[in-house]
Amino acid sequence: MYAFLLALHSLVRWLVVIAMVVSLFTTWRGWLQSRTFTPQNKLIRTLTTAVSHVQGMIGIALYFISPVVLYFLQNFGNAVKLREIRFFGLEHSSMMLTGIILLTIGAYKSKRRSTDKERFKTLAIWYTIAFVIMFFSIPWAFSPLTSRPYLRPF
Repeated sequence: MYAFLLALHSLVRWLVVIAMVVSLFTTWRGWLQSRTFTPQNKLIRTLTTAVSHVQGMIGIALYFISPVVLYFLQNFGNAVKLREIRFFGLEHSSMMLTGIILLTIGAYKSKRRSTDKERFKTLAIWYTIAFVIMFFSIPWAFSPLTSRPYLRPF
């Protein structure tokens, strides 16, 4: 179960990254060019939020069954001093949850805006903040914090 969820989490990461990049492009373009907020923009917002929530749920499930997190929780005093263990036991999970919450708040707030420009602006700002937090919390192969493969096999 753990290996499957880990591989799935690795795969869905790319869906989140793609959805976020598409969302950032469309929201910044919509805001800066004063475009109309179309049903396609609503769909992009919904899909970005949904795929991020699915990834968050997979991540939460992994958190509860991960041997790395178990070690972190059982040996907190020593584990917090180990970069890779601390990253997965504390930093990755808390920052990703923060990013998903910010993304969700942005999507919610954008629905309440009265003009299209305000909708795009709200999404652009909240999604950018969420993306930066999430991007730097992903264990990329090039990350100085900890690295994992770009895609895990099933």
